[in-house]
Amino acid sequence: MKNINVTLRKRTLPSGKITLYLDFFLAVYNPKTREFSRREYLGLYLVSKPKSNIDKEMNLENFCKAEIICANRLNELNKQQIYTPFEQERLRLIEIGKMSFLKYLKLTAESKIGINSEIWKSAITHFEMFLKNEDILMREIDVTVIEDFREYILKAKSLRKNKKLLAQNTALSYFNKIKATLKKAYKKGFLQTDVNAAVESIKEQESQRNFLTMEEASRLFRTPCKNEIVKRVSMFSMLTGIRYSDISKLTWEEVQYSKNEGYYIRFKQQKTDRPLTLPISEEAVEFLGPERMKHGKIFHNLKKWDFDRLIPLWVRDASIEKHITFHCFRHTYATLQMAAGTDIFTVSKMLGC
Repeated sequence: MKNINVTLRKRTLPSGKITLYLDFFLAVYNPKTREFSRREYLGLYLVSKPKSNIDKEMNLENFCKAEIICANRLNELNKQQIYTPFEQERLRLIEIGKMSFLKYLKLTAESKIGINSEIWKSAITHFEMFLKNEDILMREIDVTVIEDFREYILKAKSLRKNKKLLAQNTALSYFNKIKATLKKAYKKGFLQTDVNAAVESIKEQESQRNFLTMEEASRLFRTPCKNEIVKRVSMFSMLTGIRYSDISKLTWEEVQYSKNEGYYIRFKQQKTDRPLTLPISEEAVEFLGPERMKHGKIFHNLKKWDFDRLIPLWVRDASIEKHITFHCFRHTYATLQMAAGTDIFTVSKMLGC
């Protein structure tokens, strides 16, 4: 008897959802309908263009379930023996072990947004370079592989043109993305051992947290920047302490006003996933720009690379001899608040810590 091929396929429904089904060749007998059939619909669906994290997470879960069902059907149809529960569990683990960890990593990254998404993409690129652009299966993931990647990423060079060695905290950020995926895969039953828990993380390196004095901040404001959007966003961060990742997704709906309270922003922080209500000054509101659309994103097409490239030039033109990055504006806000008499507890709350 010929082996039966089982292929996982997708079909777009009139509603826009994508249904997952198995395609058999040759046709197989369905005891429920008492007919031979080429297809088995799994009752699992994908959202065509997922926007929310919930939709992306559901897509990942359903696709992984479908892959396991497909592998099980292939095994059932081409092996006539009757297995004990223990043997069936062993076979299930073997089939799960054939899943691609790299594919699972990429599917996990799809649920990330903003600057966090870019960090995940860079982490995946470095992991692929470590693997020499070869795939790696779930069953091949072990402590040795991940420890080897840890050693690799600590010596890796930046993906940017300068090709400098990665800063230790950057390597830590990339390595943690792989560890987070390992933790999730183990929790879902795709890994048989908790590799994440067994591998030591990269130690965070204490970095010098530069900030601007009031005089330097005023001087920077008076200095032209080659990109007006870079200047506006930077000054807004300096006056509010909001992270780049949150500013980049800020909408007009999140900027609110009341006669008693004045202007304030109510948003969910991307880093902590916690809501924050933050009073802001009229000066800060001015940097949001004159184009008050009243709906949608405030800043469009922001590119972190523009900030990384132009802020050092802007700071130099202002005759400020400090290494200033965008994140330093957040420290500047906190420092100036404390210098003005705001207690550290209140400052921490204002920063969303």
